[in-house]
Amino acid sequence: MEAATYIINFFFDAYLMVLLLRVWLQAARADFYNPFSQFVVKVTNPVVIPLRRIIPGFAGIDMATIIMAIIVACAKFAILFAISSQAIDVIPVLIFGVLFFIKQAGMLLFMVMLIMALMSWVVQSNSPIQAVFYQLTEPLLRPIRRIMPDLGGIDLSILVAFLLLNVINIAIGSVLPIWRVL
Repeated sequence: MEAATYIINFFFDAYLMVLLLRVWLQAARADFYNPFSQFVVKVTNPVVIPLRRIIPGFAGIDMATIIMAIIVACAKFAILFAISSQAIDVIPVLIFGVLFFIKQAGMLLFMVMLIMALMSWVVQSNSPIQAVFYQLTEPLLRPIRRIMPDLGGIDLSILVAFLLLNVINIAIGSVLPIWRVL
């Protein structure tokens, strides 16, 4: 039972992250022809393209991908409830799915910034992934960099962003106790 739960969590979480990456890549207007961007698009196209025929975009936001990501998050909880022999009630599944969607979006932001920071220390040349991660995080880090004083070439904007993400996560966790369970 634990192995099945682990496998379900892994695959649903990974695919949800890729769907969220697709939305983020489009919102940041990242390089579409980058190999990393192409991977994300090709992995998500089979589920997004059919839904896009029904659900149009709104104000430049790919609503079909967002809805598919929420469906994936809700499906995860429905399947987990089913294999644990619990009754599948639509309302808790929707609530858990939407909360998990939000939490994973924050986790994705944290992971991309962490990987970008580590790559800036280790990778000496511009890799395709580093270029895309820069395009993704620059709109979020630029306002922090404007406020922070120049520290002689040391960029602490990612550290400040990590701090802000944790404050938001703690604030949401104090309002919604179920947040800690997800």
